[in-house]
Amino acid sequence: MTTVLKTVMILYRLSWRVFLVLLVAGFLVDFPMVWGWVTLGCAFVLRVVAERLARPARGAAPPTPVEVEAPVTGRWSALNSPADKVPSHGLHGYGQAYAIDVVAEPQDRPRPRFGWWPLARRNRDFPAFGAELLAVADGTVARAVDRNRDHLSRNSWPAVFYLSVEGLFREVVGPGQILGNHLVLDLGDGRYAAYAHLRRGSLLVRPGDRVRAGQPVARCGNSGNSSEPHVHFQLMDDPDPDIARGLPFTWRGVGVPGNGTVFTAEPARQIS
Repeated sequence: MTTVLKTVMILYRLSWRVFLVLLVAGFLVDFPMVWGWVTLGCAFVLRVVAERLARPARGAAPPTPVEVEAPVTGRWSALNSPADKVPSHGLHGYGQAYAIDVVAEPQDRPRPRFGWWPLARRNRDFPAFGAELLAVADGTVARAVDRNRDHLSRNSWPAVFYLSVEGLFREVVGPGQILGNHLVLDLGDGRYAAYAHLRRGSLLVRPGDRVRAGQPVARCGNSGNSSEPHVHFQLMDDPDPDIARGLPFTWRGVGVPGNGTVFTAEPARQIS
């Protein structure tokens, strides 16, 4: 099944790329644009097939939530939470069925709100930017990427359209551009913890390193398909987001905060 899903995702991106090439070529060469529509249709069909393959088997009981430490400390609030709906981000693909986004909400520094103006903000305007992220359990680093830039925020109404178009091009390239700078920890027993949208150059670990619960591993950023600096966290059953299925989690001492819920995460247990 994983091989089939990977093949479908490769063909999906290839179809989009062919469509874009034909779209540009149509301004230079006279040829039937029907081929462009055919490739576009193939892309949509393949995406639907991929989503069906990523879903759990019909009638299967949901997995038992895995208890781990919270990846942050301090005062935060939740967005796109699996406590409110599954899949939390609208798709089962990329292992994000039970993913959650959290934004920093310190009492002494209000987070800029979504609105019409300004069109974009610098990352330093958001209290989450640069916040320390911690290992949620003992494990081994499976993936570690931090070469992508941290872009300006997309948290205004005009920027929503830009984010949507930008997100499409990122998906055509691959999950790495959607996640931006990211870290995947192998927690053992077929469970992997993924952190996305990390700050460029902030990774403190590299593939193969052993980590302990509560150990600093990176900092929050605004890379990849992100509207503002925030932490995207998920558990999945494979280190490759293309073929991974999401796994439910619960944070020790916090649970799974619902959308808009403000919570305070205490430091994880001491590292011996």
